[in-house]
Amino acid sequence: MVSVTTQGLNVPKLGLGTFKLQGKDCHEAVLTALAMGYRHIDTAEMYANEGSVGDALQDTDVPREQIHVTTKVWWQNLAPDAIRKAFDQSLSKLKTDYVDFYLIHWPAPDMNLAAALETLMRIKAEGGARAIGVCNFPVALLKQAVEDIKAPIACNQVEYHVLLSQNRLLPYAQSKSVPLTAYAPLAQGRLASYPELQQIADKHNATAAQIALAWLLEQDGVLAIPKARSEASQRSNLGALSVRLDQDDRALIAKLPKDQRFVKPAFAPEWDPE
Repeated sequence: MVSVTTQGLNVPKLGLGTFKLQGKDCHEAVLTALAMGYRHIDTAEMYANEGSVGDALQDTDVPREQIHVTTKVWWQNLAPDAIRKAFDQSLSKLKTDYVDFYLIHWPAPDMNLAAALETLMRIKAEGGARAIGVCNFPVALLKQAVEDIKAPIACNQVEYHVLLSQNRLLPYAQSKSVPLTAYAPLAQGRLASYPELQQIADKHNATAAQIALAWLLEQDGVLAIPKARSEASQRSNLGALSVRLDQDDRALIAKLPKDQRFVKPAFAPEWDPE
């Protein structure tokens, strides 16, 4: 498994997303992924599945220290006391003494970012999280976190895929050694609508999803966390690691629309123009 180094941690580039996986399905999906070789599991307070992920962490034969676990605090809990309470509940549900990444899930319109990040930094200093980071931060907010507050941001998790450019955010993040973790890396199942991807897939004896993942994973400082419940999907996503795209493939992907944002909640920040 290829990894990225950030804030002193080696993080597998390909992880398992668990959004919308619940109960037994979530527990089995995490167990299956760990048995297959995945070592990066992503969850969140808002997913309401930390307990199932925690059960899998207890039931697997893989030692806890070999598994990178990310969880996140919801945007409505960014006051320092609320972060503390949410973090304690997350640890309890995950049945672990620490998480590897603890992230702000979404910026809140009225948040005190400095106070929120200072609370995360204290949690890190106390050993509750090995590293801290953010999600869904456009350039201006990431700049504030990294340059003004000088927080040790280990990643910025954002929607990123072959149909959505991050051509403003990615260069800035790379310049500050902040990896981007791509969520919805398969464009929520919409890839099959684009014959260009199937054309590249046929050439490599791969699937359109593998091509889309390979495109992300070959980029410097980019990780991807596709959700995959079934063993077949998990294995297929792992197969993306062995796909090698060429310049013709990248040129074809570059021609795809790059303004297709699918995760647009009412509380989202103002995104960088694409």
